[in-house]
Amino acid sequence: MEKYDVVIVGTGAAGLFCALSLPKDKKILCISKDALDGSDSFLAQGGICMLRDDADYESYFEDTMRAGHYENRKESVEIMIKSSQAIIADLENYGVEFEKKDGQFVFTKEGAHSNNRILFHADVTGREITSKLLARAMERDNITLKAHTTMVDWVCQNNTCYGIVVADMDGKTTAIKADVTVLACGGLGGVYPHSTNFRHISGDALALAMYHNVKLENCDYVQIHPTTLFTRQNGRSFLISESVRGEGAVLRDKNGERFVDELQPRDVVSNAILKKMKEQGTEHVWLDFSPIPEDEILNHFPNIYKHCVEAGFDPLKTWVPVVPAQHYFMGGIYVDRDSKTTMEQLYAVGETSCNGVHGRNRLASNSLLESLVFAKRAAKDIAAQTEFKEADDFDNLVNMDGYEDLPSIMEYYHAMVVGEIKKEANLRAEKEAI
Repeated sequence: MEKYDVVIVGTGAAGLFCALSLPKDKKILCISKDALDGSDSFLAQGGICMLRDDADYESYFEDTMRAGHYENRKESVEIMIKSSQAIIADLENYGVEFEKKDGQFVFTKEGAHSNNRILFHADVTGREITSKLLARAMERDNITLKAHTTMVDWVCQNNTCYGIVVADMDGKTTAIKADVTVLACGGLGGVYPHSTNFRHISGDALALAMYHNVKLENCDYVQIHPTTLFTRQNGRSFLISESVRGEGAVLRDKNGERFVDELQPRDVVSNAILKKMKEQGTEHVWLDFSPIPEDEILNHFPNIYKHCVEAGFDPLKTWVPVVPAQHYFMGGIYVDRDSKTTMEQLYAVGETSCNGVHGRNRLASNSLLESLVFAKRAAKDIAAQTEFKEADDFDNLVNMDGYEDLPSIMEYYHAMVVGEIKKEANLRAEKEAI
């Protein structure tokens, strides 16, 4: 039986940053369901927010609250914003590079922001941040990284988590003992037919939370991104960042008419697109890059430009077909300000968790920042603890023979997640109709 001080489920930005923020004398295991770089953090294009100065605080706070329909937890929003400058300093110390001019940060703007406060690295900010965090984690002797290792259950009793059960690529299951377990498993796009997420990220932790009676929050708060590249092929939808519209690109219907303010919150823009598609009987609308200078398209959005060209649409010469797709999950496993769940010795960070920052709808480029801020808070809280509960008989807490049919187990988990989303959506609709 393997034993660690901390097991972290996920090797995206939240999981890796939590591992790096823990003391170096902690024995840490980080697992990934797919390859180590198979997380949605690597896909994030637009950027990461940072409070520019004290004068920017009120508008940043209001922008976040407004995008979230004022259902955000105010305390969490305040913590995130006030922690942002320190987080960016941490990232730079880990080797992350952001766009600069004359030694100063270059800030861009995205939908629903009233100020330019977003740092970026071309249009692959998530890859820049997460790859550097992964590189630093690989350098740490106290951090073990395992790819293609799937969490299939928690080892828990009396509302205390003592570790997890994992399966390797061959389906062999193992119980891993840990003082603390941190869930950083990402969102749930894998249960949707059209999503910008990797297909293997499918809300497994949410299903386990339901199974083990750990509190969830706002499971029906699922964000649809307005602009993904339209294709009739199956697989992950390619996202065209909010930043493109922030820099001036406009949406047009089949007649070439502009029909919405592109810089409104994502749910507003998505609904406008879906309404126009239904009205005109089309499968997509068009994104017109022409208001953006050509050198800006090539230098700021090289990855997006390349993907569009490969799909047969050169943004320098023609409009690009776009359609909304599932993108981000604002709900998740309920956590407090230190990322603690309602089960002892179990934390959740990143898209898996719900700390209330995003409310009903996430403000663009808050996701990476929120993940890092609350991952660091989890690490700080874990480091401050001197004693952990131990299971009297760990080996007998779990029946390893019960995990032989893994495909059926994972299918059951997916059905649980889909069912919970639908149930919550129906309950909310009934409540709001009153």
